[in-house]
Amino acid sequence: MDFYELVLKRFSCRKFKKRKVEREKIIKCVESARFAPSACNSQPWRFIVIDDENLIKEIAKTATKGIYGIINKFLYETPLIVAVLSDKEKFIARVGGKIMSTEYHLIDIGIACEHFVLQATEFGLGTYYIGYFNEKGIKKILRIPDRYKLVLLIAVGYPDDIYVEEKMKKVKFATRKKIDEILSFNEFEKS
Repeated sequence: MDFYELVLKRFSCRKFKKRKVEREKIIKCVESARFAPSACNSQPWRFIVIDDENLIKEIAKTATKGIYGIINKFLYETPLIVAVLSDKEKFIARVGGKIMSTEYHLIDIGIACEHFVLQATEFGLGTYYIGYFNEKGIKKILRIPDRYKLVLLIAVGYPDDIYVEEKMKKVKFATRKKIDEILSFNEFEKS
């Protein structure tokens, strides 16, 4: 599969088969993320893989507690969750970020996570980024030190076949901006 096919194949998956994800595949996904570029080579990421069923249920319950309960109930049935952390104490990248008013560590995390999910897609795994959750509660469960920010959770598993079929029908009709709405050469052009 070429890269463009891989990009088109990746989608946000909310329904998974009841099948364990092999640790070797997850290690390879993290290995792919590890090679992502980062500002000043700071590599501000850490990954905690949660594959214990009881811990997943506890994470799901905490992640969706209170105001966070509106969405992401599918986490209870997710075979594996990856907690993605950012190390807030990487000094050199922080200084550059202050000067440019840009949070480079978050850009770096985004790049690393996309490496992760594309590798997962190549393995036939489905993924879903979760950015709205009870960070404080999950940090407590996973004993994450204060210096780390819990940036994302990534749900991972083998996609449910019927869900994939339905999702792919919708994707064909999904609204994406046309290329001329997002691309210009040499100057900003109004669309």
